[in-house]
Amino acid sequence: MTEMPREHEADNVANLMQRIWRSDIAYSFRSSKVTVVAGLITAIFMLSALFAPWVAPHDPYNMANVSVLDAFLPPSWMEGGDPRYLLGTDNIGRDVFSTIIHGSRISLGVGFASVFFAATLGVTLGLISGYVGGRTDAFIMRIAEIQLSFPDILIALLIDGTIRSILGPGAHGNIAFVVVISAISLAYWVQFARTVRSTTMVEKSKEYIQAARVTGKSPLYIMFRHLLPNVMGPVLVIATIMLALAIVTEATLSFLGVGVPPTQPSLGTLIRVGNDFLFSGEWWITIFPGAALAIMGLSVNLLGDWLRDALNPKLR
Repeated sequence: MTEMPREHEADNVANLMQRIWRSDIAYSFRSSKVTVVAGLITAIFMLSALFAPWVAPHDPYNMANVSVLDAFLPPSWMEGGDPRYLLGTDNIGRDVFSTIIHGSRISLGVGFASVFFAATLGVTLGLISGYVGGRTDAFIMRIAEIQLSFPDILIALLIDGTIRSILGPGAHGNIAFVVVISAISLAYWVQFARTVRSTTMVEKSKEYIQAARVTGKSPLYIMFRHLLPNVMGPVLVIATIMLALAIVTEATLSFLGVGVPPTQPSLGTLIRVGNDFLFSGEWWITIFPGAALAIMGLSVNLLGDWLRDALNPKLR
């Protein structure tokens, strides 16, 4: 009696997988070689970052296993290289390959958290602005337009510096990740808000919204129950593209010395440290983290471009 439901459930899962495989989005993905390669590279970065303690051959944060005598070793295929260190070592003897894996973990973590909070804030303000309209819409959009007149990195630097001055240097070190995530989130909410606002203004005049109003549904219920599902397509596309920008922004802040703590360096911190030794011949300390950052950002951007085209019904 218990095998029939299990067989039925297995059939349902198989049918679902077949529908997903035959869908337009899946066909669009597998028919583009560039997108497939970008997806594989992104998956490798994410899986390596997620399982960094098990994937990395060395623990760069355990100073007991780091020897200064191994500092400035070139990559293993070069003369003087050590087979234990595939991409060489940095100025204090840490394995560059392991630091890249752990640094990618921090960069991706900050990027995902920043995009999540930026999307939450931007979508909420966009829904309110587009649905309520009037002075509320004008007030929110004027703030967005003022912020758009400044580069995003300057906004992030301003927010980071303001929080640093309020908390003080000692307190900032304890919540550095929160400060960086907050700075990047507040720098990128505008793109979400403007897109959601325009979509909301189109959707709120349709019949299903009018019917919800007639039945006495509250504005909040209409915004988050009816309007929100219809704006998630563009939001998903923007979030994918913003992820690459957030990773680069975090790396820029860390390169400038106002990002995550040096004790837990991201890719930007690794590039900044290696930049001091670039012209003395130890090029691998900065080149390999820089290449990893560029490849990661490019792969995520390519996925965002594909997703934008795949979700556009005019291009199907």
